[in-house]
Amino acid sequence: MNTTEQIKSQKALKAPKVYTVIKRNSKGRVDEVKGTLEELISYFGYTLEVGHSWNSKIQTNPKTIKSFINNLSKSYDEKESACYHRTSVSLKD
Repeated sequence: MNTTEQIKSQKALKAPKVYTVIKRNSKGRVDEVKGTLEELISYFGYTLEVGHSWNSKIQTNPKTIKSFINNLSKSYDEKESACYHRTSVSLKD
């Protein structure tokens, strides 16, 4: 096995990273959602779709966790545009 094949096999065996997203709503409730990027996109999929329907610049399938948090935050802003208190989203360190 040469080095490129070894690198490819190591990448295939590597487990996907699990992230924790903290969601704070307007009433002070704090929720933590854990999952891989794909699982988080699936969990918050409706919110991303709603945001995209109002603002076509919002991606419904972001490639990085930073992009996901940014698009989710924008989606909540679009979804709750008439509300004074809004939902905030952040990544847990």
